[in-house]
Amino acid sequence: MSSANDGATGGSRFPDGDELLRALGFVVLVNVVGATPAALGGPDSAWFQALEKPWFYPPGWAFGVAWTVLFSLLGVALYRVWHEGTEHATVRVALGAFALQMAFNVAWTPVFFTLQRPGLALGIIAVLWVLVAGTVAAFDRVDRPAAALLVPYLAWVGFAALLNYAIWSLN
Repeated sequence: MSSANDGATGGSRFPDGDELLRALGFVVLVNVVGATPAALGGPDSAWFQALEKPWFYPPGWAFGVAWTVLFSLLGVALYRVWHEGTEHATVRVALGAFALQMAFNVAWTPVFFTLQRPGLALGIIAVLWVLVAGTVAAFDRVDRPAAALLVPYLAWVGFAALLNYAIWSLN
């Protein structure tokens, strides 16, 4: 599959200070957008604490660490794709796919924690997984290393979907 930048050409040069600041801006933006729904509710609620959890439920601190790392990887990947130039149709498609999957990511937290609807949240996260897989494919058409940066996110969303299903089925 051809990529505009497969990491083997000029795209592998070390970025200058301005480019590093832009990339950092993308990382911060994705982290802020991704973390915003947590203000609406989270695992500290009495409702969630009372739910039965599966045996493989990770310790609470693991979620913050995982999401920060994943959102940072997403920010770098998004920057790499954007940097290829929005005049290219493949870049615009990839950016659109990213925005759509991010909207589903952001929707999951308030549906699960605030509305207390794990069944509906399971539907959202199942769609999210499909959208992330599509975003990986769209990013791969533009920049293969950017697509690779999304693979841990795809795996984590799959694990989160399994957790969501287990909590829904146990309760």
